[in-house]
Amino acid sequence: MSGRAHGPAEPDLSWCHEAVQGVSRTFALTVDVLEEPMASHICVGYLLCRVADTVEDAGHIPPEAQSDVLRTYRRAIDPDDDTDIVAFRDAVDEWLPAPADRNDDWEVVAEVPTIVATFAEFEPEARDAIVPPVLEMVDGMAMFVDRHATEGGLRIDDRDELEQYCYYAAGTVGNLITNLLTRGDVTEDRARQLRDTAEEFGLLLQLVNVSKDVYDDYTEENNVYLPAEWLADEGVDQERVVHPENRESSARVVSRTAEYARSFLDDAQAYLETMPLSNGNTMEAWTVPYLLAVGTLRELSSRPEDALTETGVKISRQEVFAVMAVAGDAGRDSLADLRQTIARTPFHRAVEPAD
Repeated sequence: MSGRAHGPAEPDLSWCHEAVQGVSRTFALTVDVLEEPMASHICVGYLLCRVADTVEDAGHIPPEAQSDVLRTYRRAIDPDDDTDIVAFRDAVDEWLPAPADRNDDWEVVAEVPTIVATFAEFEPEARDAIVPPVLEMVDGMAMFVDRHATEGGLRIDDRDELEQYCYYAAGTVGNLITNLLTRGDVTEDRARQLRDTAEEFGLLLQLVNVSKDVYDDYTEENNVYLPAEWLADEGVDQERVVHPENRESSARVVSRTAEYARSFLDDAQAYLETMPLSNGNTMEAWTVPYLLAVGTLRELSSRPEDALTETGVKISRQEVFAVMAVAGDAGRDSLADLRQTIARTPFHRAVEPAD
């Protein structure tokens, strides 16, 4: 993606769809199999969230400045505030890497006027569905930056704080999705069921990320999401979470965090089984990240220590492709069987024909 002039921007939906491909493999897969208008609503809504997430993760921005930039962004997104998105772009400008050094995340931050201009072209009902969860996410991230300002990075204390952080990082996205899904002709009972399980769907995906990305979170962003209380139970200081001498002890905390993630699988599945297929929504779009989370939890169970090294914990491309291939035909009734299969073995091996 090429850089643009700093200042007011024109809407560019094609650019937004290109941008999401670079910042999140999971959401890119989701957007690719949604239909319109849901595909564009989810794409642009996610990019608005990603801007806040990138600023919150930025270890090179001093906490006070980080908080100020996030709050400026909140005002610029709030339709009841007169702050223009250019004010945020001005505030974040000194913290942007040089154009040649920007990764896809920082390119999205730099191009946020384009995202906001594209968002402004959505119909009012869609904008009203997206804005409140984005504002709640930004508020939560600013609060966490303030809370951990003296530490120079996030250091989660206990399970309750971990769940609170995951709610702001991903539960709010679950609410955003649900707001879009419950527009139109959706019964009150179905809408209530979706809202009752939306946060859990987001929490599952975020806790899987917390469990598998310990090394990158610490070495690249100076954040430790494994709770200090759980690490202390194993005699590990958060500042030495990825040190080789603590590999075995820290791995037990990775396993504990992954087990916590598993506690949200049932509600996340119920969310998928309840969601309406309207406004361009498809089962495939959300079945893929759910089943990939199940596969990642399986891998974490067998080798939690890899989350503490450059190796990382990933499922194979072959399994991703196999899951994507079956997800298009998967109905609500097949989710439980698919989950059970993937929890046991890599899916591409399970579906390979016998010799």
